[in-house]
Amino acid sequence: MDAQGRGRADDIDPADQWVLNPNTGDYELRLPPSAPQSGVPSPRRPPAPAGAPPARGRRDAGGRRDAGSRTDAPGRPRPETPGRGAPPRRRRGAPEEPLPGRRGRRPAKKAAKGKKVLLWTGGAMAFVLVAGAGAAYFYIEHLNNNIASVSDDGASTGGFQKDKAINILLIGTDKRTGKGNENYGDAGSVGHADTTILLHVSKDRSNATALSIPRDLIVDVPDCPTTQEDGSQKIIPGTQKVRFNTSLGQDGRTPSCTMRTVTELTGVKPDNFMVADFNAVKTLTSAVGGVEVCLGKDIDDPDSHLKLSKGTHTIEGEQALAFVRTRHAVGFGGDLSRIGLQQQFLSALMRKLKSNDTLTSPSKMLDLAEAGTKALTVDSQLDSIGKLKDLGLELGKLNTKNLTFTTTPVIDNPAEKVKSTVVLNESTAPQVFDMIKNDVSFTAVKDKKKKEAAAVAARLKGSKAPASEVRVRILNGGADPGSAQETLSWLQVEEGVTKSENAGNAPAELAKTTLEYAPDQADQARRLADIMGLSGSAMKPGESVENAQGLPAMTLTLGKDFKGAGASLTAPSKAPEGVQKSTADKVECAE
Repeated sequence: MDAQGRGRADDIDPADQWVLNPNTGDYELRLPPSAPQSGVPSPRRPPAPAGAPPARGRRDAGGRRDAGSRTDAPGRPRPETPGRGAPPRRRRGAPEEPLPGRRGRRPAKKAAKGKKVLLWTGGAMAFVLVAGAGAAYFYIEHLNNNIASVSDDGASTGGFQKDKAINILLIGTDKRTGKGNENYGDAGSVGHADTTILLHVSKDRSNATALSIPRDLIVDVPDCPTTQEDGSQKIIPGTQKVRFNTSLGQDGRTPSCTMRTVTELTGVKPDNFMVADFNAVKTLTSAVGGVEVCLGKDIDDPDSHLKLSKGTHTIEGEQALAFVRTRHAVGFGGDLSRIGLQQQFLSALMRKLKSNDTLTSPSKMLDLAEAGTKALTVDSQLDSIGKLKDLGLELGKLNTKNLTFTTTPVIDNPAEKVKSTVVLNESTAPQVFDMIKNDVSFTAVKDKKKKEAAAVAARLKGSKAPASEVRVRILNGGADPGSAQETLSWLQVEEGVTKSENAGNAPAELAKTTLEYAPDQADQARRLADIMGLSGSAMKPGESVENAQGLPAMTLTLGKDFKGAGASLTAPSKAPEGVQKSTADKVECAE
């Protein structure tokens, strides 16, 4: 009998049967005492006749089916506590063991319990979607069947990694599928990228940035190799100077094409994508009992069907969907105003997901798991509850006060008389993209990280040798072909670094440009860093090498981040002036 079927005859809420074990910090299934069981084992199930179809089995954490899954009754999987094997068989005639956690043991410390519960939020930091999936992995078999996946078509990095920064592309479509959604806008929409957020989580998990990409931003959509329903591959031709939202749905484009478009636009290659339709907002807000939002004025928007008075309100279901869809009644009445409203809503939802009211309620966690997995369409690298759980645990380490919401800097399209689209603000957008690529936080970081940054920056401080005394060998470690020779010519002719030489290709490619030097070459390294615009993190104290004359020289390896001779490689340390941003821990009222 499954977890949702237990206790129904006695009008017992199944959620109340999930109890926190104080000794382990885990929620476990607790059943009311039953009648004594027979000491005679039940007969084994006879083998299936030859040619009979295999019984439907469960999936493991990786999404694989086990056709031999045991059941207690037809069609109902045997419940097992996650992370443990099946309970040991009680000896014939032996008395029942008391339930775990009721033997008078000293309860665990509150701090440990709190930490355990916090990790239970799983995907809370991936907003609406990963939260439920990461939190409720205790019935994996059922949740795996809820998740839909499509191919990433080679557009991703191959999936997130625990020891690296994480970039997840979150896409909300305007497809009107699902109960009650046929009356919203274009009922025949193919499902464009209506709301898109690039979520970047730092390598050390101390901070994150949620970058909204306006749907009306003019971009170039690249050619997109796309897997068809029959498994064949088709290249969907790209289009130039079109709205960003057409990167999904238009001409049969899938989320992998949106992923390629984001890479072209920002220079950041996402690890995974997640897609949700209108039902995600409705079901997830209802699962947590609603979220609290704030309005700075009365709103009555007939287009989105939102009617709320000034002040705070708890919204869920259809009303929550109306809230994130409204735009004519807030700000300037356009998509950029709606983005701000959506960011406020996501912040509120995240605060609710992280609250004790949600974390300590098994019924809400179960509902959240159901809603989250049913709302998801994920890429083929993230297609099981086990993978979502791993991602959720990584994202759950983040504090909401260090999650910054911001929007891609744009300006009105100068080519239009009637303004309906936007283009990149070339003076600020590149700096925002560089901050994400270089894992730079948009919020103030803890003292520990400040000290680490100060130690790296100290490598740039001190005396600098004359350019004519700098000896360096230049290697191409992932930059464009010819970059080493281009840099050599620039250094010798324009910067006076005459003791430099082209050493060819590096033995391996590097993501970032580095300069390795011996301790007695620090003054030379500081001069070359100053000339090339290298950051302290690019300077690697190490050993010198011999140049063609047999003299000690430094090694400059041009990485994939190299932008050309004379282009600075120093990443921005803060967001450019004028870029609007907010953090998830603060309550803001929509105007």
